[in-house]
Amino acid sequence: SVILNNGTKTKNEYYTVFYKPSTKTHYGISIPTKTGNAVIRNKIKRQIKNIIDNNKNSIQTNYDYVIIVKKSILDINYTKKEQNLINLMSKIGDNNEKK
Repeated sequence: SVILNNGTKTKNEYYTVFYKPSTKTHYGISIPTKTGNAVIRNKIKRQIKNIIDNNKNSIQTNYDYVIIVKKSILDINYTKKEQNLINLMSKIGDNNEKK
């Protein structure tokens, strides 16, 4: 993918987010199979989509994002998933405004 090869990367304990400026905002969510079976991976994917929908105002628009979920996501609850992802993604906009 162009974003993975040419995009910028930011990460924390639970997520790695690749991003690249774009004309519209797109999201890709990737969850490795070692995280769990399809039921578990789909549940995590639904939760991440929900987190993004509920926090659109704190996420920088006009970027393409690829969110890669790490296996450690299984150890935390929904609120922590939300806090970690939003903290990570809200930094993306700040970095570019300072330049």
